[in-house]
Amino acid sequence: MRSLSYVQRAVLEFSGSLFPHALCLGDADNDSLNELVLGDTSGRLHVYKNDHSKPWLSRSCSGMLTCVGVGDVCNKGKNFVVAVSAEGWFHLFDLSSKLDVPGDLTLGEEQKATYTQHLPANTKLVLISDIDGDGRCELVLGYTDRVVRAFRWESPPESDLACGQLVPLKKWLLEGQVDSLSVNPGADGTPELMVSQPGCGYAILRCTWGDESILGSEGSGAAEARETSARDVILHQTSGRIHNKNVSTHLMGNIKQGPGVGNREPGLFALCTLDGTLKLMQGSDRLLWSVQVDHQLFALEKLDVTGNGQEEVVACAWDGQTYIIDHNRTVLRFQVDENVSAFCAGLYACRGNQNSPCLVYVGFSQKIYVYWSITLERIESSNLLRVLDGNEEFASLLSKLNIDVNDASAVRDLIHQTFYSTGNHKDSSEKEATETIGL
Repeated sequence: MRSLSYVQRAVLEFSGSLFPHALCLGDADNDSLNELVLGDTSGRLHVYKNDHSKPWLSRSCSGMLTCVGVGDVCNKGKNFVVAVSAEGWFHLFDLSSKLDVPGDLTLGEEQKATYTQHLPANTKLVLISDIDGDGRCELVLGYTDRVVRAFRWESPPESDLACGQLVPLKKWLLEGQVDSLSVNPGADGTPELMVSQPGCGYAILRCTWGDESILGSEGSGAAEARETSARDVILHQTSGRIHNKNVSTHLMGNIKQGPGVGNREPGLFALCTLDGTLKLMQGSDRLLWSVQVDHQLFALEKLDVTGNGQEEVVACAWDGQTYIIDHNRTVLRFQVDENVSAFCAGLYACRGNQNSPCLVYVGFSQKIYVYWSITLERIESSNLLRVLDGNEEFASLLSKLNIDVNDASAVRDLIHQTFYSTGNHKDSSEKEATETIGL
């Protein structure tokens, strides 16, 4: 296990407190550059741009914000910002028209959400994604009472947001606490809605719309709803040897496998637990690898840190220890200086006019740390001989020394002499070659 040392970071100011899922990265204003969106327990929504220490804008919401999201929840062809409170208030913000209005606005009208609707209370998770394969995004909410609900935005054609509303589609009741929502491609390529379950387990929720009884809440309708809900919840346990069946679990699906990989195979998804278990799965029963660490993992993300189109698994612990693991089970770790209350990873336009992979930590010292220079040439360990293999400049230097590039022993001896020999070189060409190799 190799250790990383990231030092380039931006420090943002944040004076409140927040829930772990009230933090995300996304293109909030539809300018093709990602922003950092954060909601605090006092009901304030903050949007950060670039490496500016203060929020680009802030908005007031009703209640205590527990989760935020960015996506085309209204299926209008652009992103909206979503903030949901523990009291059930759903806030929708269209920030596309606010590109030239930075900072806190003093006008009360400007600080209000574009649309507000009251939904069932005790929300803790939000997901904006196409969960039924119809090409339209749905809104999925997870609750503290082990319930998951799906909604869809309905509005007349060519109407503004004030004429629309969220319509409930389905309600599922889970056996254990839900700590993550995600979507993963199934065996046939269609999306599957997945939720985490305690003890490194998960469930696939069937998206069968049109059964009105599933929305029942009283009398015989409630009993029928529970029966139907049980049929549409397919539980999976990834191991029969989990010591603690109640340990909290987090899940991340649709992990990119890199270019050239067909879409006929089931997608990759990862799980992590509070007691330090990490797993990468393909389909419902294929375990690709399992890793055990000695830290309490509370957040799970995916991120392509090498730029090769293959996303690595990123897990963070409460003490700031962060693990980056590739598909071959190569593990890297990075330690933040302090304990963290929230973590996310993704693309963010911290420096310049382009998105780049970033790690975002919310500390307990009223600071947000954005590590923006985290790209790596490779994840796996290597050696100098392997790196120089095929390098044209290196081959040219070897020819000057009359060394065959295919003579591994001679090349190895030259490199050893370059790094460890203190004697004088015989001629200027050899000195030039070895000095270049030393660089």
